[in-house]
Amino acid sequence: MFLIVAKYLIPKGYRGMAVFPFVLMKYDLDKTNAVFVNHEKIHLRQQLEMLVIPFFIWYFLEYQIRLIQYKNGALAYRNISFEREAYTKEMDLNYLKNRSFFQFLHYIKLK
Repeated sequence: MFLIVAKYLIPKGYRGMAVFPFVLMKYDLDKTNAVFVNHEKIHLRQQLEMLVIPFFIWYFLEYQIRLIQYKNGALAYRNISFEREAYTKEMDLNYLKNRSFFQFLHYIKLK
């Protein structure tokens, strides 16, 4: 994992994003933010288990479905299964030690 401050690559309204094997972040201070880094590490694990490219295809398609469902970009983003897992478990700094494969599937919300 490589932590990179790339202020201008991060979309407005976001602090960071994971693109295996990199974690791009807007602020240098986030390098020492354990919760932020853990959230992004969860995304790196999700990307690895899905072989990276399929992760981004799924992420984009699920975002589109959630956007139709909620008619709100922020709500759509927060309800993507990958994000639901990462936000739910970001404060558990030991989560990745015991996380089983494809755990994000437990966070798919059908309604």
